[in-house]
Amino acid sequence: MTKTCIKCKKPAVTYIRYNGTHLCSEHFIQYFERRVKKDIKKQGKTEKNSRIGVAISGGKDSIVALHVIHDIFSKRSNIEIFAITVDEGIKGYRDKSLKYAINNSKILGVEHHIVRFKDVVGSTMDEIASKKDELGECSYCGVFRRLCLNQMAKELDVGKLVTGHNLDDMVQSILMNFVNGDLKKLARLGPHKKVQPGLVPRMLPLRTIPEKENTLYAIIKKLDFHDAECPYSTRALRGYFRDIIDNLEYQTPGTRHSILNSYDNIKDLLLSKYPPANLNKCEICGEPTSQELCKTCLLKKRIQP
Repeated sequence: MTKTCIKCKKPAVTYIRYNGTHLCSEHFIQYFERRVKKDIKKQGKTEKNSRIGVAISGGKDSIVALHVIHDIFSKRSNIEIFAITVDEGIKGYRDKSLKYAINNSKILGVEHHIVRFKDVVGSTMDEIASKKDELGECSYCGVFRRLCLNQMAKELDVGKLVTGHNLDDMVQSILMNFVNGDLKKLARLGPHKKVQPGLVPRMLPLRTIPEKENTLYAIIKKLDFHDAECPYSTRALRGYFRDIIDNLEYQTPGTRHSILNSYDNIKDLLLSKYPPANLNKCEICGEPTSQELCKTCLLKKRIQP
């Protein structure tokens, strides 16, 4: 028997297990966008004459983030939006997704910028991976991606940098940092209320939206996105936490939202105990760091011949 939308009795396109509702495509879009707008407001006011950067890889989450940010802010003539893509240099993966990032930016009339690992850190991700360092590819990629995004965001003078992190991403990060006992890092998860000198604060419009709902939104809105997994991500520790959370959500729908809500309720306490560090300038590159040398420069030393 075909299920019908709880709002209008049209055929449902999805069943939201964590709240027990069936929704048609129209009411799912409304449900999705209402939550995004509500959370953006919670993350702080976007002032007049603001410049917003959106990090886009070409995948579903970042493409959805670009479109919703454009829908919300492009109507305000005093807000400028820029798209930023980091090209890590992963053959057969990033070169393909890059086309989707370029095309979506062009469709929306958003100025698009590309920043490459090769130019910023001197090596592509494929070259780094070939060294088979014990740290693993994701350890390098995460640090170097943050550097590339931060440098380009500062070059464009944007006040906020949007990323496509969804609810699954957020909960995985919360659980990973908790299990690792890294409460300082847990306190620093975005979105950021305090602007640290030399760092561009993050806006996370999709942080309350499950990954599958992002996919459905993109399909219903007929957004063109790259549907592939990074070839190096299969060796990442994050995959273990993804499986744990997926199993918990399956057994008890709503677990992901409960974990995020719990984190939000204790974040101010974490920040009071672990306030943002006083940052210095890295002795080598000048980027902000709490140590003498930043993480980027320490990692670059490891891969130098």
